[in-house]
Amino acid sequence: MTSLITGGSGLMGVEVVRLLLEKGEKPVVFSRNPATPKLADVADHVEGIAGDLGNFSQVLNAVKKTQPDVIYHMGGMLSVPSDADPAGAIQANVLGTFHVLEAARLFEVPQVLFASSLGVYGADIREDFIDDNTVQHPLLFYGATKAFAENMGRFFKRKYGVDFRGIRFPSVLGPGIRTPGVAQYNPGVIEECAKGNAFTIWVRPDTRIPIMYFTESARAIVELGQAPVENIKTVNYVLTGITPTPSAGDLADVVRAKIPGAQIEFQPDLELQPILDDIGRRVDDTNAQQEWGWKPGYDLERSVDEFLNEMRSNPQRYV
Repeated sequence: MTSLITGGSGLMGVEVVRLLLEKGEKPVVFSRNPATPKLADVADHVEGIAGDLGNFSQVLNAVKKTQPDVIYHMGGMLSVPSDADPAGAIQANVLGTFHVLEAARLFEVPQVLFASSLGVYGADIREDFIDDNTVQHPLLFYGATKAFAENMGRFFKRKYGVDFRGIRFPSVLGPGIRTPGVAQYNPGVIEECAKGNAFTIWVRPDTRIPIMYFTESARAIVELGQAPVENIKTVNYVLTGITPTPSAGDLADVVRAKIPGAQIEFQPDLELQPILDDIGRRVDDTNAQQEWGWKPGYDLERSVDEFLNEMRSNPQRYV
């Protein structure tokens, strides 16, 4: 079985590649830089195709060449770059997703699995939680592009029979994240303190943003793809992550306990704080649990322990 992974050189994409290899599948990484050092140890078992999601010909050629059974569509532009460059975000996140879906239609790829985000939510949330029925009024341009991409997927599912499924991921926690994001203080504080550097968290200590350890995120999207098609009713699913959702202060306390002498300060960003307050709610992922058996497995302490162990065990990946 062949799987094409867009964004397969990113943190979560790399872990998906590893999970697929363990299952005996053939993963193909489609990325601007597919020869990532994070996959150096398995490079002989992974095909890489250099390409840009915004270039339709390159996406078409990759799908035509590999004839995948499934596309894991995980590539795109994250929140801070999207707000700084809306035109680029349209190219990467909206047109890029259209290119993937259209290529899947033209070359009869049975399934497309999409990495969306809780960033599709924002204003006008009336409840104290977020679920699959919460109104989508994103405050970030990134969230707007992800919401549009989700709805394109629904269209291709209805119109052309593409088995499209998506997950609205919480903020992903793991080492080696270099692209700025509004909630990237979560991995940043762990990694920088582990390297002996001071770190300033740009939200209030009581801010609670749903987060998920990256190996859990990869497991989730692989498990979603394996669920029987007749079980998939919701199509795009919210997921909770670390339970209960920790505050930034909780995370700082655990980091200080794990890394004696860690220097952590709080200086809230007055522009970002209201946005994060809107989406920082409890997540109800009942539909994912009932329709495809999702079960989160990490608490905060285990996530930080595994983060630090990953950095110690594979330092060459995170220089």
